[in-house]
Amino acid sequence: MSKTHFSHINTWIFDLDNTLYPRHCDLFAQIDIKMTEYIMVLMGLPFDEARVIQKDLYKAHGTTLNGLVINHQIDPHDYLDKVHDIDYSEISANPELGEIINALPGRKFIFTNGDRPHAERTLKQLNIKEDYFEDIFGIVDANFEPKPARAPYDDFIKKYDIDPKSASMFEDMPRNLQVPDEIGMCTVLIEPNQAAVKKLEPWELIGHDAPYIHHRTDDINDFLQKIL
Repeated sequence: MSKTHFSHINTWIFDLDNTLYPRHCDLFAQIDIKMTEYIMVLMGLPFDEARVIQKDLYKAHGTTLNGLVINHQIDPHDYLDKVHDIDYSEISANPELGEIINALPGRKFIFTNGDRPHAERTLKQLNIKEDYFEDIFGIVDANFEPKPARAPYDDFIKKYDIDPKSASMFEDMPRNLQVPDEIGMCTVLIEPNQAAVKKLEPWELIGHDAPYIHHRTDDINDFLQKIL
């Protein structure tokens, strides 16, 4: 990667979880348990059975939430409140990342399958100012349809009048970068460290070596600093 690869970029789009903080923080492990517990209560199932359903919904529909809305017509706002009731202290402050993002030329956004309150609490724990970003586009803005479906990307681009050919997307899930590549964005995969890699499920690695991954890094601070 060289600085010239990003000389045409004036819009910087960042996923949130496992992207603006490293995967080994394992914040999602707490959310994962909360989602399973939600299904336990909803369907009256023991933990192990509810967990199988939760994982199947996630793989089939992009998020467990999307699967529950489609198949069980749940209240998505109630669900989001419950599964994001977690301890954020596992995330270490990284104000340097915020300063680097702020120094990037052009517009900056967060585009997440989580909701805005979760993003706001995460940024607070990271000690990154929310106003470094023009906006946070979350799952509610996407009408609860998650990445990697095409519709939320189209909605995002339309809402903010973004030219994909001058935009770059930073994301930890390989499959979520396929659509950005197809529409002309520069894609950057944020990879976990070796300890976290061992915890990945095989389906999470789908697309890891695909041609729609243009750049990859396990250190977002260093990668962005080199661009600057």
